[in-house]
Amino acid sequence: MRLTLRQLQIFAAVADTGSTVAAGLQVALSQSASSAALNELEALLGAQLFDRIGKRLVLNDTGRRLLPQARALLNGAVDIESQFGLGDGKPSAGGMLTRLRVGASTTIGNYLLPALVASHLREVPNTIIDATIGNTSDIAAAVARLDVDLGLIEGPCHESALQVRPWIEDELVLVCSPSHPLMAGDPATRIGLKALHRQRWLVREPGSGTREAVEHALSPHLHQWEQPMQLGSTEAIKQAAAEGLGLACLSLCAVQDMLTLQRLVLVNSSLPRLTRRFYLVHHRQKQFSAGLQRFVARCQAAK
Repeated sequence: MRLTLRQLQIFAAVADTGSTVAAGLQVALSQSASSAALNELEALLGAQLFDRIGKRLVLNDTGRRLLPQARALLNGAVDIESQFGLGDGKPSAGGMLTRLRVGASTTIGNYLLPALVASHLREVPNTIIDATIGNTSDIAAAVARLDVDLGLIEGPCHESALQVRPWIEDELVLVCSPSHPLMAGDPATRIGLKALHRQRWLVREPGSGTREAVEHALSPHLHQWEQPMQLGSTEAIKQAAAEGLGLACLSLCAVQDMLTLQRLVLVNSSLPRLTRRFYLVHHRQKQFSAGLQRFVARCQAAK
């Protein structure tokens, strides 16, 4: 075999950083050694992997095709090191460590993933789970780059490189402050669509699975937002709604705590029941280890 993992590691580092100088710092090599390894790889493959633009190296189409394969091989090597205590983790008395990298979109990462991880670690204690949390588009992109082994997302996925598995159904609810004008009369009164349309709505940023799901659920009934206020997290929306700044449509699991504390109340509207689907996503070329298969089974059992 003429290819080396070191060459692929440097190739991936250059793809991430855009230069052999920064790549060398990332993999603890000098700039000249990183540049030489990249040149060797390109000579061996008989193809340029980057466009040279000034001092930056930008992946070309050949490099983009190679990158997922390179990451898959590097990730496999990291898995082997973890199993035998050669990487960051050390083997414990109970057996070899398994390291999993899981990405989760915001609602799942904040309100569902901790319980899933805790349940998994009780059964498989010799596991390290590194969690990355971001909006749905960020997590889908991380899975496509093989930066994480598995993604748990709350919105449709548009990455062609990914395999998408339907997961659990999530209920969306309308909430507001108990002091909101809509609650001035009988809180049990059903609020009509015209009244809902006139309210200020608190929404997530574009790229958020919650934003996309809420727009998909509400647009057929409200058509467009009258006075939207955009906030960058579910927690920010909850706090803003509790302060009376507007209405929000959020996952029931995300607002259950503030409903219990009576800082938020459910809005009894004439809308039909609103639901969305959560998804498990992984790269089509991802090779599942026994540990990853076991964690996926844990997630699916949570339905």
